[in-house]
Amino acid sequence: MMEHHKGDAKECKKKGVVKEVLGSGDIFVIKVGTSSLVRPEQQTLNLTNLARICETIKALKMMGHHVVIVTSGAVGVGCQRLGLATKPSQLAKKQALAAVGQVHLMKFYEDFLAALGLTCAQVLLTLDNLANRSQYLNARNTFTELLAYGVIPVVNENDTVAVQELRFGDNDTLSAQVAALVQADWLFLLTDVDCLYTANPKDDPNATPIYEVEDISRLTADTSTRGTQWGTGGMATKLTAGRIATAAGCTMVICNSTAPENIVRIVKGEPKLGTKFFPLPHSLKGRKRWILSVPVRGQLWLDAGAVRAVRDKHKSLFAAGITKVTGDFHAQDCVSLCDTAGVELGRGLVNFSTEEVAAVRGHGGHHGAHREDGDHQHHHHHHHATHPVAEQLGFPTMEEVVHRENLVLLSSEMDSDEDHTGASASATPSGANSAANGSSAALDVQAANAAAAEAAGQKLSSLSVASS
Repeated sequence: MMEHHKGDAKECKKKGVVKEVLGSGDIFVIKVGTSSLVRPEQQTLNLTNLARICETIKALKMMGHHVVIVTSGAVGVGCQRLGLATKPSQLAKKQALAAVGQVHLMKFYEDFLAALGLTCAQVLLTLDNLANRSQYLNARNTFTELLAYGVIPVVNENDTVAVQELRFGDNDTLSAQVAALVQADWLFLLTDVDCLYTANPKDDPNATPIYEVEDISRLTADTSTRGTQWGTGGMATKLTAGRIATAAGCTMVICNSTAPENIVRIVKGEPKLGTKFFPLPHSLKGRKRWILSVPVRGQLWLDAGAVRAVRDKHKSLFAAGITKVTGDFHAQDCVSLCDTAGVELGRGLVNFSTEEVAAVRGHGGHHGAHREDGDHQHHHHHHHATHPVAEQLGFPTMEEVVHRENLVLLSSEMDSDEDHTGASASATPSGANSAANGSSAALDVQAANAAAAEAAGQKLSSLSVASS
């Protein structure tokens, strides 16, 4: 698994690759939602908002910064162009409207930015462009060149060809992926609320605003709003975007699109103008950062032992610790790893398909890392215990369902690409002891040895990573 790190060693300098080309100035990604672009009565484009957003971009450019816009609204503008009163639900119709609306929308960006002396470019992305590492790097090079020319890339999902229900999911997620891709310093999500609230302010008079979020995984806020008829993103998608952006070292802000000039004030440090999510202390680099942008095709739910092993001890994920499998994925697709309550704690490239994982989940676990208490795991066939996964599937295979190298944590206990050598060493005794509890004596020695060997192996691999 080591070869991946050679190419990425260059990416691990303190400044990102993109920054090295561009020199000074911060990189901004500004996401403009449909609700900010289309007046709710759905008769017209919101020209006031659009103009002020463009003027804000001009102000940022004058300060020496680089700006990327991620825009929604193509389908909404297409409806308006064709005089439709409601947004259709059929995919083919939406895709046709996106094609009509996109060119109309770009015309306004082009005119408004040109009036301010700026040039824009259109970049249409699909998830597949980011799911493949070489295309991902290619896209990054394109953005770097556009920004080096002083151009404002205007990004949207390539809705006319994107399958899977027009889904990057939504442009909140897309904007976070783009921020991670271009190594942005700031991601602004312009929306129809001032900030994040503890509850939905429309229903609950006691809802209080949340202005700063240090650790998104410990956040308790109301995210039940689904988004409007015209937009796809509610608050939940904004938090997903926040996990991706902060893991990639980007500061994310949710603020109101009716006052885009606040962006400049927020950057200068003025408080309480929106909700600010601080980047995680160890931001991801290279390959790990790319894994964040691979489309999630399913979920693996882990039991408590597996959560501890994966999140706290930085171990690979084995079949024994998986309690539930959802989605439809193939080997090397990205899956979301969820804790016992179904909350996402990480993402990883999976080694098996949905059916294969479903067949082996809860089995195996020769190394005992996920098995802190012999729950539902009393192995009566100890002689099989070394290759349970291969045996279940009927062909020889890797034991890990998601390998450590292909696993990204989305919490403040982040793993940077440099594994913590100390951490894996100290995990040995506790891993060996906990593995033994509750299992039969015959397994004790085997499990202890396996755990010790694994910790030693991890220590070796982490050293070789650090030196490469």
